[in-house]
Amino acid sequence: MKSNTTYRPKSFPLSGLRGISDKTLETHFKLYEGYVKQTNELNEKVSGLLRRGRVDQDKFPDYSELKRRLGFEYNGMVLHEYYFENLKRDAGGDPKKSSAFYRRAAASFGDYETWKADFVGIGKMRGVGWAICYEDPASGRLSNHWVSLHETGNIAGFSPILVMDVWEHAFLFDYKPAERGKYIEAFFANIRWDAVDKRLGRAKGR
Repeated sequence: MKSNTTYRPKSFPLSGLRGISDKTLETHFKLYEGYVKQTNELNEKVSGLLRRGRVDQDKFPDYSELKRRLGFEYNGMVLHEYYFENLKRDAGGDPKKSSAFYRRAAASFGDYETWKADFVGIGKMRGVGWAICYEDPASGRLSNHWVSLHETGNIAGFSPILVMDVWEHAFLFDYKPAERGKYIEAFFANIRWDAVDKRLGRAKGR
């Protein structure tokens, strides 16, 4: 078996965001590129083990360790793409009340303000990880979740709709560790709500 997929870093034309500096973005893009590189390298290593029949974890523990690490690197790549794609310069504040996301959030939580309080509350939780608003494709209901280490806490079958990185590398050049709330305010000032709307009702694939 040979790996037929080579991922390439995507380009995100982000600069001049409110409250998120270009220095932070430059560092963040390099980190993302590292996840892409590691995903490709791990896929090649796993493919090499498969070609040689080295998949018995009792005899060849390197196979299982590579597969476990692949989940971390791959999800690190994908979640960063969601994150960068839902940001835009001069996007501005909360979504319009007429938007698909606003209506869906209100339907799922009673009102948009309750959805936002829940999402922000998750983002302020101690630890590093991601705050993600998911859509249940079966019901269309939105729910917010904490995801740590990229691959731990993702909800099986649910589609990411809004993704916020709350690892410290996302804001340490701009805010102190105790000022995560200010970073979250900056994040909301730059959400690209039209991109968020397009994710609704559609399974995301690569």
